[in-house]
Amino acid sequence: MAALRAGLAIRGLNPAETLAAIVRADERGLPMVWSTVGGTNPDAVTLFAAALAKTNRIGVGTAIVPTYPRHPVALASQALVLAGLGPGRFRLGIGPSHRPTIEGMFGLPMGKPLEHLREYLTVLRGLLWEGAVDFAGTHFTVKAALPAGVDPPKTPLPISALRAGAFRLAGEISDGALSWVCPVPYLINTAKPAMLEGAKAAGRPFPPLIGHVPVAVGTDREAVRAAVRPQLANYGRLPFYQGMFKDAGFPVNPDNSLPDALLDELVVSGTPDEIAARLHQIQDAGVDELLVMRVNVADPEAEDAALLDMLARECAGS
Repeated sequence: MAALRAGLAIRGLNPAETLAAIVRADERGLPMVWSTVGGTNPDAVTLFAAALAKTNRIGVGTAIVPTYPRHPVALASQALVLAGLGPGRFRLGIGPSHRPTIEGMFGLPMGKPLEHLREYLTVLRGLLWEGAVDFAGTHFTVKAALPAGVDPPKTPLPISALRAGAFRLAGEISDGALSWVCPVPYLINTAKPAMLEGAKAAGRPFPPLIGHVPVAVGTDREAVRAAVRPQLANYGRLPFYQGMFKDAGFPVNPDNSLPDALLDELVVSGTPDEIAARLHQIQDAGVDELLVMRVNVADPEAEDAALLDMLARECAGS
């Protein structure tokens, strides 16, 4: 059986504890960890700089850095730090986020998010891959170059994607599509064909489809639903996600809660061996890489240890 290509979502409000968790994952041989960035949560880009300085092998990735609050030139300068501390170990995932956050929290207008994302990535690509950019668009006008003597690190730049248009854009210009809370059949039947279409139109290699998969170590389905429902509740209230769930055949309930059938489709649960088998099935079906999010059911410490052991074993192909 082929090795599992998977990373673990790391989250937490205590930076020291989160850093320690990344170090443990590196020591166990896990190939990749991911973290979201946004709002007033501790900044994962900053945390990853510390993690790269304290680890030897593990890759780190943002899923995602919202584009509207952070100028691409400023983000490129941050990426240079991580590229220097951990060459080849940092992936910079970016995306537009959502109107309740961008307009409601930051007070920034959010118009034409895919157009904004395309321009943002163009500026980042120019700096981090070519070393310079001279770009004038609707949202950005940037003329900048890396300092003399600094080589462009060619940091991989995946983008967030939910609907077919975003997956098509990912295939056209990015280094991967980062899905979030998307049912696997939707990824296989809608997302991947759209990415292939975008890559073919651009005449470029197909980038990886990275599938976010909530995972719960537990065999009691009702307990798993009860544990995951509050973690995913907000997605039923976000218009972008409501549209994606409808496209996938799982419209949200009238009160914007997620139906049981959707939760059962999204969450992989069972014993560690059962979870491993299902993750391999998802990969074999065509999801190129998995972004595993832990869902604790009854005993967080034991469940986290069991999941980490399983992922380390399966990613090593043993």
